[in-house]
Amino acid sequence: MDRERMIDMDSRLQPVRRKAFVVLGAALVGCGPWLGYWTVLPLLAAVAIFGVADARTASVARPEYAMFAAWAASEIIIAASIALTGGPKHATLGWFAIPIVTLSARFSTRGIVLGVVTALALLVAVVFATDASGVVQNPPLVIGPAALIISVAMLSTALMHSDVEHRSEAVIDQLTGMLNRHALAGRTSELAQQSEVSGQPIGVIVADVDHFKEINDSYGHKVGDAVLTDVAYLMRKQLRAFDLAYRLGGEEFLVLLPGADIHQAAKMAEQLRLRIAAKTVGGGQHVTISFGVSASTHGARFDYATVFAGADRALYEAKREGRNRVRLATPSPHPVQPDTPSASSTPREKWNLQAREALGAHATQQLAADQPKLA
Repeated sequence: MDRERMIDMDSRLQPVRRKAFVVLGAALVGCGPWLGYWTVLPLLAAVAIFGVADARTASVARPEYAMFAAWAASEIIIAASIALTGGPKHATLGWFAIPIVTLSARFSTRGIVLGVVTALALLVAVVFATDASGVVQNPPLVIGPAALIISVAMLSTALMHSDVEHRSEAVIDQLTGMLNRHALAGRTSELAQQSEVSGQPIGVIVADVDHFKEINDSYGHKVGDAVLTDVAYLMRKQLRAFDLAYRLGGEEFLVLLPGADIHQAAKMAEQLRLRIAAKTVGGGQHVTISFGVSASTHGARFDYATVFAGADRALYEAKREGRNRVRLATPSPHPVQPDTPSASSTPREKWNLQAREALGAHATQQLAADQPKLA
């Protein structure tokens, strides 16, 4: 959840940060006759550093390291520029507080504290290295900017914590702690854009707890909720740091696997299946899960609707063939009419029967021949 929040907030900050860089650039050009026009060059370096960090945040396991490195580099660039333009006597000393505003949007309390300490250390180093005697005679030169840094950190952190609390209620499923459908839309759009640049595939796993209605009917909804909570926990523990798990609703889950082709996604689905089947969940229940797997291809833009439809058709096949298994999406060259749903069919079964129209008899036969049960 922390990683997803970090990536989400960074994507929201990017357009604002670009505008801030434009404002700072205009200010430096305006101050050129007094400070020198060379001061624009450090700003351009900061722009380049953040560009590299933005390109890597969604593809690495620990994006906070790339983000903090870029953030620290911006403070170092400010420190170097202040030192070269005369030290604490210039109004630009307050610029140390500008990157502080973004700390709470990206990092936990530990990261915020580390950032503030870094900024204060650079501030003290610059003012004493450039004009130690002046600071000793006039301490407000360093006390003022230091108070500004600390105050900005405190206020922005309080505002951000309030925002995160309210936004979390909108994008996190309160029962399982997984992300929900509201969070899914923005993430799939971002992955589509990234796939155009990187050419890497995106794997999609759709999972459905087998016979979940029977658990609710036999033991009650309290036990059913406990089963879903435990299953969600086991799934998250098995996934990689940069994989994302969502609860679509009811007993159905979805996993996005950046960089995974269909075979790698199938391997992950099988690991999830075995893990959950081996554990007792919900206070003593043994459950199994069926999985449908699909993925975009190397070099192609990730089309979530198409890939999800393939995974969902594969999930239906896993259910139809006996449950507790993994099935892979296959092409459907010969579409056929779906079976007529019976009056007793559940809404989920009716929906999947309609989805079979795109699967076709040829694909069904090929699926049975090429995908033996992975149990």
